[in-house]
Amino acid sequence: MKIFLTNDDGIHAEGIRILAEVLQKAGHQIFIVAPDRERSATGHSITILDPIRAHEVEIFDNITAYKVTGTPADCVKLGLEKLVDYKPDLLISGINNGSNLGYDVLYSGTVSAAIEGWMMGYNSIAISLASNKKYNFYTAAEFIADFIEKQDLSRFKERLLLNINVPDLDRREIKGVKICGLGTSLYEDTFEERLDPSGRKYYWLTGGSGRKGHENTDIWAIENDYIAITPLKLQLDHVELINNWPEIDF
Repeated sequence: MKIFLTNDDGIHAEGIRILAEVLQKAGHQIFIVAPDRERSATGHSITILDPIRAHEVEIFDNITAYKVTGTPADCVKLGLEKLVDYKPDLLISGINNGSNLGYDVLYSGTVSAAIEGWMMGYNSIAISLASNKKYNFYTAAEFIADFIEKQDLSRFKERLLLNINVPDLDRREIKGVKICGLGTSLYEDTFEERLDPSGRKYYWLTGGSGRKGHENTDIWAIENDYIAITPLKLQLDHVELINNWPEIDF
C-alpha cells in the first residue's frame, strides 16, 4: 500500500518516525510531508500571506520525506498537489504525542491534516497516543499496521475519515477496541499575566479541560484502556433548522 504520512508534532517527532519505521517493515511504501517544527493546536489553518518552503530530509532508507515551513494542512495540500508523484492509497496523520478526544478535534492539527486529506478525496486516519509519560508509540504504530492489513477499507461506499486514539500502554494491557462517538471536552481557559525582561505585559494560556464521556464515547474508551476509533463526518450546516426555519419577511 502507498501511504502518505504527516503530523503536527513536526518531522523530527518520535511518533511519525516510529510509524514510518513500522509501516515500512510491514511492506508499505511511505511518503512523508510534515512541518519543520511543532504545529500543535493549529487547527485547519493554512498559509496564504507567506511563502511555503519544502526541503527533502533523510528519515530512513527508501523513504522520501520533506519538511515544510507550514501548517499540517499546508503539508497535505502541498504534498498531494506538488511533491508526491503518485496517488497514495491512504493518508495517515500522526502518531500525535497526546490524545485528540471530544472537542479536541476542532483544535487539533493532527486531525485537521486528516480532514484535509479526506477533503482532497483520500481515505484518511488521524492517530494519537494518549500519552502518560510512557510513550508507547510502538503500540499505536503496530495497531495501525495491523488495522490497515486486516480491514478492507475499500468495502465502504464513501471515503473514510477516522480519528483513532490509543492508550499509552503496552499492547498486552489494552482491553480491546471500541467504535465510538466523540465525548465532550470543555476547556477552562486561564490566561496568566506575566512580564517580559523589559517589563512589558504578555499572557500565557493555561488551564485544563473537564472531559465527560459516556460508555459509547472516545473519552470513556481511553479512560478504560480501550483503543477508540471514531468515524468522523463533516457537516456544518444544520439541516433541521434549514428545513424548519419560519419564513422571514424583508
